[in-house]
Amino acid sequence: MKMPTTAIREEIQKCGAISFARFMELALYCPETGYYERNQDNVGRRGDFITSVSTGSLFGELLAFQFAEWLGELRIADCGLRIVEAGAHDGKLAADILSWLQTHRPRLFSEIEYVIIEPSERRQAWQRETLKQFSNVRWFAGFPSIAADTPPSALRPPQLNGIIFSNELLDAFPVHRFGWDAAGKKWFEWGVTLAGEKFAWTRMAGSLAPSDGERAGVRGCAPSSILHLPPSLLAVLPDGYTIETSPSAETWWRAAAGIFPRGKLLAIDYGFTAAEQFSPARVSGTLRAYYRHQVSDDLLAQPGEQDLTAHVNFSAIQKAGEEAGLRTETFCTQPQFLTRILQKAVAEKSFAGLDAKQVRQFQTLTHPEHLGRAFRVLVQSK
Repeated sequence: MKMPTTAIREEIQKCGAISFARFMELALYCPETGYYERNQDNVGRRGDFITSVSTGSLFGELLAFQFAEWLGELRIADCGLRIVEAGAHDGKLAADILSWLQTHRPRLFSEIEYVIIEPSERRQAWQRETLKQFSNVRWFAGFPSIAADTPPSALRPPQLNGIIFSNELLDAFPVHRFGWDAAGKKWFEWGVTLAGEKFAWTRMAGSLAPSDGERAGVRGCAPSSILHLPPSLLAVLPDGYTIETSPSAETWWRAAAGIFPRGKLLAIDYGFTAAEQFSPARVSGTLRAYYRHQVSDDLLAQPGEQDLTAHVNFSAIQKAGEEAGLRTETFCTQPQFLTRILQKAVAEKSFAGLDAKQVRQFQTLTHPEHLGRAFRVLVQSK
């Protein structure tokens, strides 16, 4: 069983330097020992950070109400319905959604299949334990296995429509870091190397000037957005200004777009638009480390022991979906999205009213001092 620190050190010794994306991949997802592999209890008050799910069941119940409405629109004869969740962690959100549907939409509950995309056998085990009371849950390692899935008794698989969603998943995809060389008027990629026994930042070989267009990119992963910035912005961009890009998140979103002939794609995460990417408040980028509710800028410390996360560039995700044939329905803040759902649910008497506990949960989910400040919601459909 290889620890992330050992795996990273071996790759650097072999290659001389690795991209931060590779460092982040090993730190978070190294089999059995990566941050997301080794610890089921890293979310919540006893963990390293809180999420919308850890505030209570209201978040999942509001999503369940919205999903029921969407699935009602997608229900047609001879057509199966699926809810697909990616990044289910310990299965708590799935349990909240399924419990609400079972109680309040029993007919729909009996018709749907709940699918969890989970490549990790260890996390699957956590989820199976949480969801053992539900018989309509299935697991797949990735989108290709869903696409290839055929009921063994059917001559022709039924057409499957539904919802694919993620909550705080895209921010955990590995990201590349790019810095601005003000003197040379060009971008370079930050990599990771060894300085004695410690990991250290280094500039990767190669660079890309805005005048180069999109011919090669820096190591093939430079975002097109930084290649077309106005000269007036580049003239005042401070030396070393850093941004992140996640080609793997965009690739994942395109793959999700190809699963259903009809359906919705939903992402809830903290992030911004391309226009918001450049700000005096973000000269070092948005990458952060979290350990026991403390935020740190020391991204290279204790790999596997702390969470690593970066804001999602929703403009890039939206563009990837639209290029794959999706139509953007909604891009808004989490408070706007959840408030609209609650208003509809109350009007339709699906929620008689929130008790004191639920009011506190809703305030945490929507107040700008809590989870309502940076979270955005993207909904696309086809």
